[in-house]
Amino acid sequence: MQFDTITYEVSDGIARLTLNRPDRMNGMTNQMVREACDAMIAANADQSIRVLVLTGNGDAFCPGADLGHFTTPSGTDERLLPKHLRVASLLHDIHAVTLCAINGACAGAGLGWAAACDLRVSTARAKLNTAFLDVAVAGDMGLPWSLPRLLGAGKARELSFLPGKIDAAEALRIGLVSRVFPDESFREDTEAIVQRLASASPAALWGLKASYLTAERTTFADFVDLEAERHLRIAASADTAEAFKAFMEKRPPRFEGE
Repeated sequence: MQFDTITYEVSDGIARLTLNRPDRMNGMTNQMVREACDAMIAANADQSIRVLVLTGNGDAFCPGADLGHFTTPSGTDERLLPKHLRVASLLHDIHAVTLCAINGACAGAGLGWAAACDLRVSTARAKLNTAFLDVAVAGDMGLPWSLPRLLGAGKARELSFLPGKIDAAEALRIGLVSRVFPDESFREDTEAIVQRLASASPAALWGLKASYLTAERTTFADFVDLEAERHLRIAASADTAEAFKAFMEKRPPRFEGE
């Protein structure tokens, strides 16, 4: 798939979606939203993907909307439809594990996309901000849904109603990101996590992701019943038998996806 504002590639079970407007800090335009939506629809349909990595090209992740773009006449030419604003839900609901590598500034809609992912890791120099009220918008990209689930209702409202930049250390303290890596080793440290996820049993990885999605939508009792069925099915698989054997033999498992 060819895009102008993002890149999207899949290899060895890993999809990589990179926001690609480095000259504008990967500021979001309507075209970027449309292209990200198309890439995520393709990713959701690709059952070979185990891990999807969302990141930015250059020294920033995404500071939200490119306000300079939207204040020019051409900035209003790229219309969005409601379906294009599903990027956050597609990131959240995909069968693969999603990891957002926050490689710099992350705010507004960019933070909404990051918060929709299963995991978030950050470079030490990153600054994060909800930012919406500062530009007189109520917010988008699902942040009022995802942020309370990550931080709790009170902290999510505080960050939303009293926007301001927080550094990576504070983001780690409050649980907005799970790891902070030094700037100089950020790519390598993040890739180590990606490869660890991609090396897991596909059935177990997909099953665990499915269980988290199921848990958000059912009662505890119903979830336990569904979890039990999924657990018994996966535990009887060849990959689980191989994992048990490899553990006892003190060697890496060789998964066949069965």
